[in-house]
Amino acid sequence: MAVLTPLQRRTTATAAPRPRHRIEALDGLRLVAALMVVGYHFVAYDRSAVPPWGVAADQAFPWLYLPASYGWLGVQLFFVISGFVICLSAWDRTPGDFLRSRVIRLYPAYWAAALLTFAVLSLWPLVRHPVGAGDLLVNLTMLQVPMGVRSVDAVYWTLWVEARFYLLFALLVWRGLTVRTATLFGYGWLIASAVATQVDAPALTVVVMPEHAPYFVAGIALYLVHRCGGHATLWALAGAAFLLAQHQVAEQVRHVARDVLGRPLPLLPALIVVAGIFAVMAVVAAGGLSRVRGRWLTVAGALTYPLYLLHEYIGWTLIAALHPFLPRYAILATVVAVVMVAAWLLHRYAERPAARLLRRHLARPLPR
Repeated sequence: MAVLTPLQRRTTATAAPRPRHRIEALDGLRLVAALMVVGYHFVAYDRSAVPPWGVAADQAFPWLYLPASYGWLGVQLFFVISGFVICLSAWDRTPGDFLRSRVIRLYPAYWAAALLTFAVLSLWPLVRHPVGAGDLLVNLTMLQVPMGVRSVDAVYWTLWVEARFYLLFALLVWRGLTVRTATLFGYGWLIASAVATQVDAPALTVVVMPEHAPYFVAGIALYLVHRCGGHATLWALAGAAFLLAQHQVAEQVRHVARDVLGRPLPLLPALIVVAGIFAVMAVVAAGGLSRVRGRWLTVAGALTYPLYLLHEYIGWTLIAALHPFLPRYAILATVVAVVMVAAWLLHRYAERPAARLLRRHLARPLPR
């Protein structure tokens, strides 16, 4: 008879049966989140060094720019999905297995996208100048934000947020991931994030990420609902995360309006979008979208990460090159199609082969 380690005993002691099927609706929601961010950067964001359309966003897209101005909330949808999926994928894994899976998931596409973006900006610095060679090398570690180094592409800031979430969650996996420990982790994280807003402790703020914690915690809570059924404690955790999220999004709307877009941005649409994100993810947790299936959703999920990494600076460069010659909506459709095709090519010919190579080498144990 196999002898269980203490970690395995703790992990299996209170575990409910694990859902076996892939939740394909989440792949579709990932694509929705990515396209929200793409729309925000291509249509609403006009504060780059050189405006890619040559004019302000409200002049280029008078009917589209205001809805697109809320596309940055796609990042919040990503974070809720991340909390859900990371909790799902980490179950029954050791800390080493969990961290290896994150490295394999994040780095291959990121390396390829960073190098490609650097090459495009070096050849055609129409809207942005590339980072220096030394800064590019720092970017390859994905630690450029804490090092104070400019990112190859501005969208990479979210990767540092995700990395901190993974490190926090790895501590939970090391402690023993069960329904009980994950629930306590979620409540503790929300409390710590609230405390961090009131104390002068930069290190605590960096670790607990008050502005992002409610979304990750909501994803964790909703996965636990999906795994073991609706329980008042789990729904209360998701509800508490929503209450904190709606407060945080009000602060973020003020920041985006004042410091990013430089124009007024009503709060109500952002609150509606956030409520919609939580509602849709609650439906997923309750199994309401279990019949949403299809091969195209799996493909969409695979394209989402490369699309997110590639779209901003490369897309702006294409827009700046084309806008003197073609109608704006034709350019917008063309550039979105181009970056999606580029995302598929990067996934097929760079991310997948590099991930296989990393998986093979990282599976080897360290020398004793």
